[in-house]
Amino acid sequence: MAKRRISWLLAASTAGLFTTLAQAASTPPPPPPPNPPPAGAEFPDATGQSATISATGPALATHPFFTSLGSNGRTCYNCHHPEEGWSITPASVQARFQETNGLAPIFRTVDGANSPNANVSTVAARQAAYSMLLTRGDIRIGLPVPSGAEFTLTAANDPYGFASPAQLSLFRRPLPPTNLAFTSTVMWDGRETISSTNIAADLAHQAATAVLTHEQASAAPSAAVLNQLVTFERGLYTAQSLDNAAGPLGAFGANGGPRYLTTLPFTLGENDPTSASFNPNVFTIFGRWQGITAPDAQSRARASIARGEAIFNTRPIAVTGVAGFNDVVHLSLARTTCSGCHNTPEVGNHSSAAFMDLGLTDAARRTSDMPLYTLRNSSTGAVRLTTDPGRALVTGKWADIGKFKIPTLRGLPARAPYFHNGSAASTRDVVDFYNGRFNMNLNPNERADLKAFLDSL
Repeated sequence: MAKRRISWLLAASTAGLFTTLAQAASTPPPPPPPNPPPAGAEFPDATGQSATISATGPALATHPFFTSLGSNGRTCYNCHHPEEGWSITPASVQARFQETNGLAPIFRTVDGANSPNANVSTVAARQAAYSMLLTRGDIRIGLPVPSGAEFTLTAANDPYGFASPAQLSLFRRPLPPTNLAFTSTVMWDGRETISSTNIAADLAHQAATAVLTHEQASAAPSAAVLNQLVTFERGLYTAQSLDNAAGPLGAFGANGGPRYLTTLPFTLGENDPTSASFNPNVFTIFGRWQGITAPDAQSRARASIARGEAIFNTRPIAVTGVAGFNDVVHLSLARTTCSGCHNTPEVGNHSSAAFMDLGLTDAARRTSDMPLYTLRNSSTGAVRLTTDPGRALVTGKWADIGKFKIPTLRGLPARAPYFHNGSAASTRDVVDFYNGRFNMNLNPNERADLKAFLDSL
């Protein structure tokens, strides 16, 4: 992974992230800030190349996103690398572990370890302590069962021996602070979506919380610093710009890449899938590539992407058993398409704050590295087993167990793995999950086309 980084990133990984063994025993000093990306930057990834445009221009190395604001040497950049879709990937985390013997700023027990009490005294101990970060790119979020919740925690099967009603351990992927001009929900569980109409204020509150918790600051940043962070993040636009097979994703009339994103308006709640005016053709980026019949490999790849876009927009899906969807439309069986949930035009998140339970946290899908929590409804006595209560730890509502936000789809290839907990290693796994979960009956060619489309976003 390190070999693929461009020069400004190499400087960061070798000079800014290296910490000595002696420093591990105490709080290390903040590392030198990396050289931030220019206003327009491109990065290779598994299927081609992603690109980011900064509408506010290039950031200085002294920008608060790239400097330590707390006590543990961390910066926002440590968990939000632009060449990884502004998130982190297991391969990158593993490279940092090898370069620093597990002492780079990302490796802090407060949330990087499987338990805040984990033994990190040796390299081998750190390898075990940070296993979820190393294998899934997951950060541990510690949240309690809220006061007055409609349920109680009756059992916590935590393989790391820490979780309790006072603080459940929740393993989640860092969300990318890019394409936030289109966001409607802050954090996987929406715990920072406070106003629901003033997203800038919500993002400022989230930034302050992140500095206090992840960077372990003694005080929140000033309003001026928070404004710098929010302005920078809301000015970032990221998308796939090049496909290894199809070539430039803006060629021959297509609108791939981030430049097109900067031209798009956004209104909270737009293209509401429950309204009569809903347009299921959410993505039109590759419409010009539909019907390509040339026999060369590049033309075939472009035609595949266009077919995948059409499948996303138009393939009927029989949705059942999805809390946050079926109960909202008041139908136990509802027919929609992928765009029924990913409804923001050309972006693919949900344009209003919405949380849905796809069954990803059900006990049947639990792997041995995940905790399993037993929750009991205080009124009915009903029991539910889950690896992550999700939205329910914010609202305290039984109906919100297992619900999470719908993230943006732009810039997908650079930031694998997917879903809130990193349970899908690739876009192929994402396609296979939905194909199985909703009996979409996609044939192998259709699955390949849908994957090609997702890999072009």
